[in-house]
Amino acid sequence: MTRTIAAGALLVAACAAPRPAAAPMLVAPRRAPADPLLIVEGAPQQGGLLRGMAFGGEVTLDGAPVAVASDGRFVIGFDRDAGPSAMLAITAPDGTRKERPLTVLPRAWAIERVDAPYRAGRTSAEFEALRPAELAAIAAARALRTDAQGWRQMLRWPASGRLSGRFGAQRVYQGKPGGYHSGDDVAAPVGTPVTAPADGVVIFAADRPFTLEGNLLLIDHGMGLNSALLHLSRIDVRSGDIVRQGQVVGAVGRTGRVTGPHLHWSLQWRGAKLDPSLVAGPMR
Repeated sequence: MTRTIAAGALLVAACAAPRPAAAPMLVAPRRAPADPLLIVEGAPQQGGLLRGMAFGGEVTLDGAPVAVASDGRFVIGFDRDAGPSAMLAITAPDGTRKERPLTVLPRAWAIERVDAPYRAGRTSAEFEALRPAELAAIAAARALRTDAQGWRQMLRWPASGRLSGRFGAQRVYQGKPGGYHSGDDVAAPVGTPVTAPADGVVIFAADRPFTLEGNLLLIDHGMGLNSALLHLSRIDVRSGDIVRQGQVVGAVGRTGRVTGPHLHWSLQWRGAKLDPSLVAGPMR
């Protein structure tokens, strides 16, 4: 069971380290306080994910309800291009509302400026015909909500190897920004096992290679947090399957639009694109 939250008397505990070595352990009061209480572990930053606990009220982030588990725990995320501030709020059952502004730390992204005109990339009649349906399938899958509990875990890298592409990297063509890299690329040989980053439910398993993503797998970790695993050589699970952290779900490939074998791993929380390196920590 989950519920949504909005704003009341509120306490935020910020941790100096932006990337904890293990999942935060929030200590709950023995009983819910008389006034609403909100505890958040970590410092908000672009591409980051924070864990928290709420008591005695409903919570919102920038006015949008945040799903909260029956034990009061929740997660919130900040997009790569999140603005410098956000508003976290909690509302008591009697309607009392208190707000807490959050300062979102900026990140230094790898920006390459190219003295050449922007080009949208290679297209073809086949691409133009297939792409709308592919995008609609991805959007529909990400709109699904499950009771998965993987959001409670410290996420793990789904594969090991050289980081050949980093989240947030972007080219600017004569002043016109191109799209930024939405995940991290792990270069590894075709056939290298790919595992689930956290417990979850498979919300999409492509039955054919997509034009850009190739063999695509989407796993919902609950509370709006989901993983996308791209360019797979094979997919070992099906839509609706329950997967456990560390379970092999496929293998590295070079399907879709790629220049070599690698796994592209991207994370989203309610549509906000997150940095896998920040959320999962250093690759081990």
